[in-house]
Amino acid sequence: MEACEHPSDVLLKLPWLPVSISGRHLLAKSWFGDSAYHILLTDMHCVWEERMDSAAIQRRAQELNKRMQAPVKAFFSHLREVIQPTLTGSERQPDGEALISLTQQEDGGICMRLKSKLAGLPFYWEFHCNPAPVTVVCVQLVRPLLAMSHLLQRQVDQLGGLLVRKDAEIQDYKENGATLSRERLQTEVFEEQTNREDFMAKTLPLLQHHALSFDTDLQHLYTAIVTHGSTRKRKLSEKEQPPEEPGLTSSQGGSVQTDPGEDKDQNQNGNLEAAASETVERASVKQSVPSSSDPAERPSSKPKKKKVGLFR
Repeated sequence: MEACEHPSDVLLKLPWLPVSISGRHLLAKSWFGDSAYHILLTDMHCVWEERMDSAAIQRRAQELNKRMQAPVKAFFSHLREVIQPTLTGSERQPDGEALISLTQQEDGGICMRLKSKLAGLPFYWEFHCNPAPVTVVCVQLVRPLLAMSHLLQRQVDQLGGLLVRKDAEIQDYKENGATLSRERLQTEVFEEQTNREDFMAKTLPLLQHHALSFDTDLQHLYTAIVTHGSTRKRKLSEKEQPPEEPGLTSSQGGSVQTDPGEDKDQNQNGNLEAAASETVERASVKQSVPSSSDPAERPSSKPKKKKVGLFR
């Protein structure tokens, strides 16, 4: 996947997962390739990001582990296995010998430090996450959340309409003599405005405690929305690609355009033979191409010479 799709596109399709690092509750996204990674962290006050390619990982590894001279692929799988349980909110905790801590930096960034053992020797790593650009925040968080809100509101409207129809159905049963066999199943008539006010009064006080609880259903909804958006964007970009200009392909892959107006002028000026001679010389280097001139306009006073590749 790393070779076929851009890491940012892959990361976009992954859901935000609730994680806890050093007692701090965050939402996280992370992508690890063979020798590169891209992670996002947010506490809903700020979004932090770090992208590292193979060369940058090699430099930081040598800075933090002075004696290690191994290539990236020799230790990157260990780094990925140790940190991924933390960044995915997995119940499986890192190796008992691994320690992970999170500290706030004075410049507004955060630093996630990792200490573990690789082949019996200490291995250190640091994730230096800086505030993400506004574009990244909008693409990865704001726009998908707005789309989710709009979709959920449409679902609420549909369910409200269904409840109103169900109440009308129940009322029709009652008017025709139907009775409820168990009183505990009886419900009140659904009134949208009253229901909304009651829901807000009971739910708003709980939002502060569950603001970062991106549950499974919301994760699936997020993934479905961004995947649909990426597919739609790709289809639109394919449709908007300009059609290829009609031309004549040379033996070297280029496109040779013919100009009928120019050929017509040459015929009218009696210079067709000179142009043909020049074209024959060019044809010795390039693949010969058909002429677009009108055969009726060719001079008939001279016998036609066989010009291979120029005229049919």
